[in-house]
Amino acid sequence: MKITLLGTGSPLVDPNRAGPSTMVQAGEATLLIDAGRGVQLRLVGAGVIPSMLSAVLLTHLHSDHITDLNDMITMYWVMSQEKGTLSIFGPPGTQQVVDGALAMLGPDIGYRVAHHEVLKNGPQVEVTEVAPGDEVEIGGCTILVGKTNHAPVEPTVGYRISDGAHSVVLGGDGIPCNTLDELVAGADAYVQTAMRDDMVLSIPNPMFHDVLDYHSTVVQAAQTAAKGNVGTLILTHYVPAPPVGDELEWAAAVSDHFDGKLVVGPDLTAVELS
Repeated sequence: MKITLLGTGSPLVDPNRAGPSTMVQAGEATLLIDAGRGVQLRLVGAGVIPSMLSAVLLTHLHSDHITDLNDMITMYWVMSQEKGTLSIFGPPGTQQVVDGALAMLGPDIGYRVAHHEVLKNGPQVEVTEVAPGDEVEIGGCTILVGKTNHAPVEPTVGYRISDGAHSVVLGGDGIPCNTLDELVAGADAYVQTAMRDDMVLSIPNPMFHDVLDYHSTVVQAAQTAAKGNVGTLILTHYVPAPPVGDELEWAAAVSDHFDGKLVVGPDLTAVELS
């Protein structure tokens, strides 16, 4: 099982970090979790093109996690030359988002169908709206859906991906909660959005301070990992994002609460579970 942090940035534009997105390769599956800004640039940087994806899994429908979903739909369609259907899984509301993206892409779809004889029907997209407790089988992997707490954003979900040998939990955004603990328990790896609350509070902007009540801090992510006896904690979606190369400054806050392996790094940081 290989986990690649495609985008480690936040809604604030950063020239060195793409928006939130992670890739998990396991069994015969190549799974994209969230589709933030610049995801395709990083996907190709990791050696994968859109038509190689088995599915896209959305944790929630905040704009920074779906910014480039429309581009993924287009390029999957074009690069597969209508030989495949893009599977998208996400919480209730995902179908509405995809329908809106396809409507927005309507003129472009018409241009491409008119120009390329091989393109006849437009993008083929299959949306499955999931709920906590659902299980999905893709490419030899079992994907368990769990409830997360990112209120007032509702509903939001996390995913536990297992290939029979290893498991990883993608917690998405949110704060600690019992259902996240249940999803994380015993996982080999846990990928979690994290922020430095001390740094956020040092910025004199009340609107920025609001983000603290629905995102895990570095310490909270470490505590969740420790409670679940996780082997590897992987932090991503850094708020505020450190300069590339300075991510290990975040490690000090983790070490007091979690004694497993910690991974923090720039876009395209990869972890192999073996």
